Amino acid sequence: MDLSAVIIAVAGVAGTLGGSLLTQRGSERTKLREIALVRGQEETHENRVLRRTCYVELNRDARQFTTALNRHLHVLRERGVEEADRVALEEAKNAHRDRYSEAQMIAPDEVLVPASAVNRALNKVYGQVKRLERGEPAPGETRETAERDRQAVWDMLREMRAAMRRDLGVSTEGSPDGRGGDPDSF
Repeated sequence: MDLSAVIIAVAGVAGTLGGSLLTQRGSERTKLREIALVRGQEETHENRVLRRTCYVELNRDARQFTTALNRHLHVLRERGVEEADRVALEEAKNAHRDRYSEAQMIAPDEVLVPASAVNRALNKVYGQVKRLERGEPAPGETRETAERDRQAVWDMLREMRAAMRRDLGVSTEGSPDGRGGDPDSF
């Protein structure tokens, strides 16, 4: 009878300790899952903030490059281009290039497709403007064709901005002008 009491006591102690270990393990697993969930949410938030910052800067710099091209076309029409004019255009071009390069590493394809179209269009107009500035336009290139192509960039910018807003979960539906609330009047 003493042996059976010892066995029962050992089994009881083992059961109690085993139950405690299993409870502790389960608790640790739950905590690890909670930590992973929180980290995932933080990463998602950080990724959204990074994309938002990139999109804001890309949108701004693409618009400024477009505006700089417009200004350069006016300068070509009104007077000779000076070094300060060239520097201003190059700075706008370089800023856009840097933002577009960043977007290539961050943005999903749904945003990169219209961003790439904007980039190609801006570089096309830039090439036309520089050839016109040198007095060596390609066949069919005039200030008017460069201006027309530059003006077409605004529609592409609206499409790019709409794709960015969709990616960020910001609706462009229901705005008074149907373009996300920004008339782009210049």
